[in-house]
Order: sequence, then C-alpha cells, then structure tokens
Amino acid sequence: MGLRSFKPTSEGKRAAILPDFSEITKKKPEKSLLRSLRKHGGRNNTGRVTTRHRGGGHRRRYRVVDFYRNRPGENATVLAIEYDPNRSARLALLQYGDGAKAYILAPEGVTVGQELAAGDAAPIENGNAVALAQCPTGTFVHNIELRPGRGAQMCRAAGAVAQVMAHEETGYTQLRLPSGEVRRVRSECLAVIGQVGNIDHKNQKLGKAGRARHMGLRPEVRGSAMSPRDHPHGGGEGRSGIGLPGPKTPWGKPALGHRTRNNKSTDKFIVRRRYQT
Repeated sequence: MGLRSFKPTSEGKRAAILPDFSEITKKKPEKSLLRSLRKHGGRNNTGRVTTRHRGGGHRRRYRVVDFYRNRPGENATVLAIEYDPNRSARLALLQYGDGAKAYILAPEGVTVGQELAAGDAAPIENGNAVALAQCPTGTFVHNIELRPGRGAQMCRAAGAVAQVMAHEETGYTQLRLPSGEVRRVRSECLAVIGQVGNIDHKNQKLGKAGRARHMGLRPEVRGSAMSPRDHPHGGGEGRSGIGLPGPKTPWGKPALGHRTRNNKSTDKFIVRRRYQT
C-alpha cells in the first residue's frame, strides 16, 4: 500500500495525498456478505444528536466481517484484498474447504493465495488466529478479544498492533496497546498474528472539504464564532479570547487535559496507564 500525490491542477488536488489502492485486487464486493446500512446522521433512537458533525455522505453497504474466527483446524485461502468504505482497514476475502466465504481484516503482508488457519494447532505466522497463551513474548498481534468467544474488539484500525509483553500464572497475558497502555487480557482470548494493513492511512490528506463530505463528515464551527448561549467561547465585541480557566466544550466541560474515563470495574486489568503522572 502506498500514497500518491497529484499535479497541482486545482487547489483541491494541490494538497491531496491519497492512497494508491495498489493492494486492492477485487473491486466488487462479495454479494453474499453484504448487508444494507442505514444512516442516522449522528442521532439516537429518539432523534437527538449524540454525535455532532455527522450526516450525508455516499451511500454504503455493510460488509459482514468475521471477528470470531471460530473454525479451528480449517485452513482458508485468501481470494482477494478488498476496500471497505466502513473502516480504515482493508478486507481479505477468505474461502474455506467447504466453499464458505468470509471477510477478515487484512493483515499487513498477507497476499492472495495464502493459506490462513485458526485455533491452537495454527502456527505462529502472519494472519493466523491463535490464543494469546500460544503467542511467545514479543509477538505482535491485532484483532484481539477482550472476553473469550465474544469476538475481536481491540486493535482493529488500519496499522494497529499490540505486543505480547508477559504471561502470568493467573491465566492472563499482558499486552502493550497502541496507546502505550499495558493491559491484562485472558490468555484464552484469540488474537491474529501481525499488524493490521493499510499502514499509511494516517498519512493521507483529503485535500478538500468536498472529500470529507463524501465520507459523511460535516463542518465544525469554532466556538468563538458562536453566540454566548450556544458556546462558552461565544460573544464579546470583536475577536475575544477564550479566557480562564481554559477551553471548554459546548456544554461547559474542560476540553483539554480532563480525564473522562469512568470505568472502575476494569481498572484492575490495567498494569500501566497510557498517561504516566
């Protein structure tokens, strides 16, 4: 996967740095793995906006991704590497011996025709899904379960990777996550060897506002441009500073440096936090 720039024939192309899609081998998705996808514009079931700056965008169809890899002992062949409009990672289309097909997140380095396996008997090779207990210390993994059999929930974005740091006698494995946090996970949880593909995703630049609108991203308005009733930064004659004690969210909460984590039930699984004080 690589990036490409363009001749500056317009202001939009001048700043654009986009993927070249050289790793994509199949343009049309597998029909049996498609589902309809309805847009909600960032609104919940009562119609209230719960996520701002969402709406519009190109129509999409959801690709059913297998986050369970619950066919141990069966090898699957990679048929194609495909684009997925719903996530930053690429998808790998697998076909099992009985003809069944499934999508998985395409690991970096996996190619068409490669054989992938899952289960305790699978070798420690790129793209294979094994329990964390089978991974030697220092192994890079992604697509990690938090609870056995629940399906992968961590390290699923493009370029994401975690590292096995240690195995505990209590049945837990310590993982260093992309944020720098070290977390304990049950050793029987499945993980995929390697790193999620499309590593250069973080280096791309959309180049123009229209491309963001195609993705369903709406404009963000500065708080200082609003009225006092709409934002704590609003109001004043001319251009006014935000004042003390610092920037606020539209609801008056601290916007920078304020800890928002409130999940004490999982504190016991965190060995080292992402922010050291």
